[in-house]
Amino acid sequence: MSDTTTAEGAAATNGKLSHRQILTVLSGLMLGMFLAALDQTIVSSSMRTIADELHGLSLQAWATTAYLITATLSTPLYGKLSDLYGRKPMYLTAISLFLVGSLASGMATSMYELAAFRAFQGLGAGGLMSLALAIITDITAPRERSRYQGYFMAVFGISSVAGPVVGGFFAGIDTFAGITGWRWVFLVNVPIALAALVVVTKVLNLPHTRVDQKVDYWGAVALATGLVPLLIVAEQGREWGWGSAASIAMYVVGALGVTAFVWIERRMGDAALLPLRLFRRPVFRMATLVTVVQGAGMFGAMMSLPLYLQIVKGATPTQAGLQMLPLTLGIMVASLTSGRLISKTGRYKMFAVAGIGLMAAALFALSTITVDSSLALVMVIAFVIGLGLGASMQTLVLAATNDVRPQDIGVATSAATFFRQIGGTAGTAVFLSILFGTVGDKIANAVRSAMTTPAYVSALARHPEFAQQMKSGLDVNDTSFLSTLDPTLARPILQGFAESMSTVFLVGGIVLTVGFALVWFLKEKPLSDKSAMEQRADAEADAAPALALAH
Repeated sequence: MSDTTTAEGAAATNGKLSHRQILTVLSGLMLGMFLAALDQTIVSSSMRTIADELHGLSLQAWATTAYLITATLSTPLYGKLSDLYGRKPMYLTAISLFLVGSLASGMATSMYELAAFRAFQGLGAGGLMSLALAIITDITAPRERSRYQGYFMAVFGISSVAGPVVGGFFAGIDTFAGITGWRWVFLVNVPIALAALVVVTKVLNLPHTRVDQKVDYWGAVALATGLVPLLIVAEQGREWGWGSAASIAMYVVGALGVTAFVWIERRMGDAALLPLRLFRRPVFRMATLVTVVQGAGMFGAMMSLPLYLQIVKGATPTQAGLQMLPLTLGIMVASLTSGRLISKTGRYKMFAVAGIGLMAAALFALSTITVDSSLALVMVIAFVIGLGLGASMQTLVLAATNDVRPQDIGVATSAATFFRQIGGTAGTAVFLSILFGTVGDKIANAVRSAMTTPAYVSALARHPEFAQQMKSGLDVNDTSFLSTLDPTLARPILQGFAESMSTVFLVGGIVLTVGFALVWFLKEKPLSDKSAMEQRADAEADAAPALALAH
């Protein structure tokens, strides 16, 4: 293996950037991260409208699944390739793929086309978030890094609110600028991506040490073989049945693929896609484990809370997005405050502990809400969830990347993103299964209780068509009828959903309690005062005299 030093542009020779230079680079990274974060929420809030327009309601899940698969699989590959060939070319590649995928998705004429184009879009999305974290890790010292990662958390929070608002707006209008409204859900990415390309091309000028190393293609193939079936069953298992023949086949193929991946990674050593030696480092291993648990609980909360607001409280996707503003505020307050305190004190473990503890407490609080709970109470709890997320999410990435060699920064940051996505996918699948697996019985119990009241019996008599619908069975996958249903008849259904969501929040709280217990075992390693780029520059400077003597 040989190293060749190249430059992606003019940077300080000792690898140290000024605060102004870091903010300049950060402007490009935030645009790329905003693309990825916004897309996750803007599409989900408008997918039902898109599926109706493309006459593919039964296929809508595949458009989401295809994107999820390619985005998850490409994440570790971007990390490894960026370590080998440089961050800038890989980041520009990610933005370009996302741009083309967005443009194509906005022109789709069927759900099959949309699923294919979303898969292509996911190839770019996999690099947008993980490479942004890798680059900020390159150019900032661990002790200063949280100050800048707070900006990323702010982007994440803003997108979680803006996505449903923008998605709901475009899904709710027939045309905009002569183009069908829902197509702008994807086309809105185009100008942002073009701006990101221009900014990144101009400002992301960092030195890079080229490493001549084999690319772990077989590892990538094995990872795909292992994860694709597992991701598919996570998304489709509720519909297929978790014990169905199709689900069992996915489990078997996935297990074989994961086993092959571990075997290949062991043989590839340093050239592995996810070098196993990283997991022998106690801080990296524990931070990664807690990240998986946090991802499961976090995505469970982020998925369930908007559902409560929309189904039980009757909010539109746009209104639900605005009602999530307290969560965004909590993220921004906690991430910026914790970043400054970490920079000042050099201590970070307490923020990870407090953050996950707050999230667990908030989910337990959400498990007590009912159909009659005030919106103000829900928004206060959402603010606390935001505080927990802002304090812990990037702190865990900081702990993991502070424990690895500068040459492994890309792999380490992409691993953190990758395992959070895996945890989130598993958590979402489990929580949705709990929700829809219990809601039928909860509604039936609420209806039986309501049948003992004269008001409900009277309302049922006035709406014989609904009585007939109840006999044939309610479709809980489509709750649009609740907005026009007699409030007396709707109440037991809303009560059933509220009780099921309480169960989901309770399980989420238990999951995060496990994470809270684990994070106490995270060893607090002193934060370095030098960035990865500075450390690499120092290592090259130390190696230069030895090379000169050798020649």
